Amino acid sequence: MAVRAVRAVVVPAVGAPLEITGIDLPDPGPGQVRIRLAAAGVCHSDLSLSDGTLRVPVPAVLGHEGAGTVVTVGEGVTHLAPGDGVVLNWAPSCGTCHPCSLGEVWLCADALSGAADVHAHRADDGTGLHPGLNVAAFAEETVVPASCVLPAPDGVPLTDAALLGCAVLTGYGAVHHAAKVRPGETVAVFGVGGVGLATLQAARIAGASKIVAVDVSPEKEELARAAGATDYVLASDTTAREIRALTGKQGVDVAVECVGRAVTIRTAWESTRRGGRTTVVGIGGKDQQVTFNALEIFHWGRTLSGCVYGNANPAEDLPVLAEHIRAGRLDLGALVTEHIALDGIPAAFENMRAGKGGRALVVF
Repeated sequence: MAVRAVRAVVVPAVGAPLEITGIDLPDPGPGQVRIRLAAAGVCHSDLSLSDGTLRVPVPAVLGHEGAGTVVTVGEGVTHLAPGDGVVLNWAPSCGTCHPCSLGEVWLCADALSGAADVHAHRADDGTGLHPGLNVAAFAEETVVPASCVLPAPDGVPLTDAALLGCAVLTGYGAVHHAAKVRPGETVAVFGVGGVGLATLQAARIAGASKIVAVDVSPEKEELARAAGATDYVLASDTTAREIRALTGKQGVDVAVECVGRAVTIRTAWESTRRGGRTTVVGIGGKDQQVTFNALEIFHWGRTLSGCVYGNANPAEDLPVLAEHIRAGRLDLGALVTEHIALDGIPAAFENMRAGKGGRALVVF
């Protein structure tokens, strides 16, 4: 089998510094596709894989939010051809497990099974590399199962379409699928990173009457308001009180937490009205313990729910998102605060740790 050397970002061990290095990528096998990346978004989930919050076999090639062009296809792949523009789907549903049979494809039990097929090796010593979250998008090229590939929407540049693979599907789905925001409802979004900015735009598209953005950084207010926020609150011990003051002392109908910290989840819960809904998108560690007492659960009648991949079905949702983009309702460029090369990813990780900026986008 022929191999091709490409540059990629590798995490050699949990918590270790990232390496930008050459890897040997074999030709696609049966049912696989080789993709030349156009762009890849730097997501907080990649940081969580690197630092061990999310577990992945190491060494691994990171990156799961990307789009590109088909280079070659393996035996048995008939629905794709070289030159096709595609969006990577890091969590393809199998269609047969119990969650899939219930229509909950975002909870597919076999979504990450493709990652068991190690397809790349470190060029210098031949060490096998795990494709983190199936698609290994932090590389000039990648080989993925055909199930991890979706057609890129017409009229959307591939560099923008990369964001559809995670941030936009997650933010849009959190609002429209998980929280089911109705026109006229009030919404608070905690965390104004890439997913938070997508969530703000989704709340605006849903027709929310008041959209409160919450973040620790005053520098993000302009970004938040451009995405649709009507109000901006700096995170503090009084955040919930300030949000209630903005909503006639009632609290918002819906809070979407995009941070993954216990204190933020608890504040989001306290910011909602009696009977309100809190949707948790952020991925926190096991050490982040959120506590409630039994009386408040009864008294407030609030709903607290998790949200995986926006509770989205990528195959069905991408065409919907594309229509919003073409109609000017969804601005993918507004999510991006930095365009970088592969070697800019370590600095992008540091910015995420510091809570700076929106989405960093690797452009190949």
